[in-house]
Order: sequence, then C-alpha cells, then structure tokens
Amino acid sequence: MARRRPLNPLNGITLEMMLDQLVAHMGWEAMAQEVPIRCFEHEPSVSSSLKFLRKTPWARTKVEWLYRNRLKEMKLPPGDETDAG
Repeated sequence: MARRRPLNPLNGITLEMMLDQLVAHMGWEAMAQEVPIRCFEHEPSVSSSLKFLRKTPWARTKVEWLYRNRLKEMKLPPGDETDAG
C-alpha cells in the first residue's frame, strides 16, 4: 500500500519563490512589519534576504509562517479579495 504524505503547502516551493510572491503581494514595508528583520527594513532585496534567511533558521521559519498565512489570499484572482461575510 502506498504511503500517504501529509499535505504541505511548501512542498516544491523554494525560499526565493516565497520571497518573490510575498514581495509582489505585500511589498517590503508590509513584510518588515510582519517579520521585523533588517534585510526587509533597510535597502531590501531578494538576494540579501536569501543570504540572511538561509543562515538564520528562526527568521526563515517566520517567513515560511507568513507565506503559509498569506497563501490563500495570494491565490485569489485580482478583485476577489472581498470578505465572505
């Protein structure tokens, strides 16, 4: 019998892909408010953020958490951000 793997929204998503999508969806300023790290606050760039996040597990965990929490709204087509209630 085949072994089932738990659903993981991060499966196949690289850290660079996460950053690119978060920047496009939120922007650096909003990301810095959610995850206050220097590479998001001062002269932010994907390359400097990747270097920092790859060396800093606690920060990477926070960015992954942010990505997971924003994933649903990032997948909505433009104009569909209305509340259900």
